[in-house]
Amino acid sequence: MIGRLVAMFCAFLAVTPAALTQEVREFRLQVDDELVVSGLMAYLLPRFALKTGRRAKLTNDSPDLKIVKTAQAGKAVLARAGRVFALVPMTANPAAGRFAQWLRSDIGQTAIAAFAPAGGPRFTGVRQEVITAEITFEGDARLGESLAGKHCGRCHRVRADRAGVGIGSTPSFRALRALGDWRQRFLTFYALNPHPAFLRVAGISPPFDPAFPPTIHPVELSQAEVEAIQAYAAGLEPADLGAPVAAH
Repeated sequence: MIGRLVAMFCAFLAVTPAALTQEVREFRLQVDDELVVSGLMAYLLPRFALKTGRRAKLTNDSPDLKIVKTAQAGKAVLARAGRVFALVPMTANPAAGRFAQWLRSDIGQTAIAAFAPAGGPRFTGVRQEVITAEITFEGDARLGESLAGKHCGRCHRVRADRAGVGIGSTPSFRALRALGDWRQRFLTFYALNPHPAFLRVAGISPPFDPAFPPTIHPVELSQAEVEAIQAYAAGLEPADLGAPVAAH
């Protein structure tokens, strides 16, 4: 009898730590409409997810965390043209807490200031003026070249020597590198259409919608593979697209 109790106790000790250490990696986030319409959330959330493996679901239904306009500047986490926005925790979800911590960190504050909206003034972190922060990609560029050729080359010309086929209407990697917002494009490429229809990033992207299955062979990448492709693209020489067309 004692032997059985000892065996059961040992089995309990073997199983319990795994259950206790299983991390919550998703949270529900409600934000002010301005943060969505401006594109700020589309810029911040993939960056946060890629670095931490935590994913936010934007919703107004039972959020774990809110970002709202506030008149109390001392509680703000970001600002825009005199309007300040604050974090309001609604639950103890640890993934939401990680996002709040990230937004307040130097990295999060720099990411806020680095975002350039298509229209209107820029956002600032609460502890700094607007700064120009360069996004860097630190993945394995050699691996990225191989992955880009295998997965991205179906549509894009990805090689530095201009080899490859691609689709004529799809810009090459070198052409994308020549655009002013190339860093943002490559940082969030997996979240930009048409990629979500056939591409998933493990631990970040939601499952494919069964009602709209991929029309081409689906691609699933790890976070390290995404970073490798980004690092490879960042090292390419931008294409010469010529002078901008002048309107008369």
